[in-house]
Amino acid sequence: MTKAILSNFLVDKENKKIIVDRGFNAPVDLVWAAWTEADILEQWWAPKPYQVKTKSQDFREGGRWFYLMSGPDGQDAHWCLADYKKIIPQSMLSWLDGFSDEAGNIKQEFPRSLWLVSFKANGATTEVNVTITYKDLADLEKIVSFGFKQGFSAGMDNLDQYINAQFYLRKQNRPHKARVSMYVNFDGKTEEAFNFYRSVFKTEFINGIKRFGELPPDPNNPPIADTLKKMVLHVELPLVGGYILMGTDAPKEMGFTLEQGNNMHIQLEPESKKEADRIFKELSPGGKIEMPMQDMFWGAYFGSFKDRYGINWMINFQQ
Repeated sequence: MTKAILSNFLVDKENKKIIVDRGFNAPVDLVWAAWTEADILEQWWAPKPYQVKTKSQDFREGGRWFYLMSGPDGQDAHWCLADYKKIIPQSMLSWLDGFSDEAGNIKQEFPRSLWLVSFKANGATTEVNVTITYKDLADLEKIVSFGFKQGFSAGMDNLDQYINAQFYLRKQNRPHKARVSMYVNFDGKTEEAFNFYRSVFKTEFINGIKRFGELPPDPNNPPIADTLKKMVLHVELPLVGGYILMGTDAPKEMGFTLEQGNNMHIQLEPESKKEADRIFKELSPGGKIEMPMQDMFWGAYFGSFKDRYGINWMINFQQ
């Protein structure tokens, strides 16, 4: 894990504040997402072996993040709230923090604190400043005595690890500029077909062949059958003139039905999430949406549809 580029923890008793400065080796949009999206917060907010499970999140001024923090096997569990006060995208956010019961009612016997988190882009890195303000000095001292510094520092280390991994994937997978490619599907013959194409065009696969067996476990679906694990999840091959051919297996065991006409898509890779949304919004009316734009496990913002003329499209912004 890359060490934090900036790290400071200060207890300011005179002003009843805790001040934390931390630097991350990633651009501000990636760091901002890690502080504002519940599914990412769950991966780092709690110091190990504690974990966080979101009950609900309404990320807007006046909204709240409602979550459960618990130890191993659900022990030492606490319901927590973050009531959002002010949000300036990729610049700052503040919230009022506190403990609650399962219904979301604040527990008055525990101190509340006002968090102000600011984000400053510094080239390819991001500086984060956290200022936590307490109403009374006794509240601040109580939190410090609970081991807040050690717990929050461990959470920051978790965030370091997450961001380093995600930024590495982003740099590996994201194209240097917007591009167009063709995406083809096969019923178990993708590897055979792409080896044939490779021999014809005398090129090599980009980042090798990814297989279904590499997919992360999904608790909402049964495990992938052994017979499918070696099938191709994704492969890319340059052809000529910078044109990229991509492909995947679409086995009937996973609910796919290949027919002539539905096994080929035009894939667009815009330079921004905003442009991806615009293209999807303007191309899809009158057609059939297969998957709305959403964040995917492989680090992309992705959607697919058939337009009003029957042409298949995939919009893929690699974040």
